[in-house]
Amino acid sequence: MIVLSKRRLRPALLLAFCCLAACSGERPQQLGGNIFGTTWAATYQHAPDDLSAEAVKTEIESAFELVNLSMNHYDPESVISDFNQLPPGEPLEVDWDFAYVLTAALALGEATGGAYDVSVSALSDLWGFGPDGPTRLPTQGDVDLALSQVGVSHLEWQPETRTLAKRVPNLKLDFSSLAKGYAVDLAADALDELGLEHYMLEVGGEVRVRGQSPRGGDWRIAVERPDPTARGSVQTALSVSDTGIATSGDYRNFFESEGRRYSHLIDPKSGYPIQHDVVSVTVVHGSAMMADAWATALIVLGSEEAMALAEERRLAVYLLKRSDDRIEALWSASMAQWLDEDLL
Repeated sequence: MIVLSKRRLRPALLLAFCCLAACSGERPQQLGGNIFGTTWAATYQHAPDDLSAEAVKTEIESAFELVNLSMNHYDPESVISDFNQLPPGEPLEVDWDFAYVLTAALALGEATGGAYDVSVSALSDLWGFGPDGPTRLPTQGDVDLALSQVGVSHLEWQPETRTLAKRVPNLKLDFSSLAKGYAVDLAADALDELGLEHYMLEVGGEVRVRGQSPRGGDWRIAVERPDPTARGSVQTALSVSDTGIATSGDYRNFFESEGRRYSHLIDPKSGYPIQHDVVSVTVVHGSAMMADAWATALIVLGSEEAMALAEERRLAVYLLKRSDDRIEALWSASMAQWLDEDLL
């Protein structure tokens, strides 16, 4: 057995928020809590006079609970857990939210030529990024077996009836790269319906902002520099409003064995952790769910293919890659509008 030197921090919270300084007048309201194994936070101002903080928190947590019951694969009572435990050929009618997220995931998988795949759980578990953690390096035979249990082509999906089944045993779905972002989107919709016009809502690094920050003007979001010796240092800053933001990176959740580094980001085609130049990808998108999913998909592709796809799709992407002994930043044409170095 190979003894692994592991460094498994929680999946990267790669968006660090620039300090909030309240402008003169009303002090912003701040709320927060725990959900999905991480934390959430909301900051808002200029709420309707009859809207209490308790009512706002209730609406946010109700949205989170809906997603939790549908898509949390760590909850044995969730819909996704029900599906993951089914034998091949047995159909399950899923809820509307599950269907919406799955449809988005399948479309993204097609757009990336299969680099993004929400059925990669067998490989993630094999490489030690499931609940049991790493125990040994898998053999090629282990990888080949896991690959036979991976692939959305093995799904039988009937969107008209929201009926889902699998064609192979042990295939499991994992919406980790969409569920938090979807929860943010749902909760943001609830805040809109409550009449809030100026807020920031964040769950574990997935963000939606609306209106103006307490300073006045756009919200200021800092993208973290991937420096293990200076956690929380700032690489660049974004000036954003009325949009979602998410970052995916390979430098927080990994293990090392015999001098080699193994990322939690698995290439579903090869069955191995990614081994290329990309360190992190930040995406600005109207949907926090799609920002989260695109960030994950693009980091699996590698810098050249990721930036080409970003330009083709007109995605706002900020990418950090390793270049010899330094970190190089690349960004798409659509991201330029959000970058503001003066904020640093």
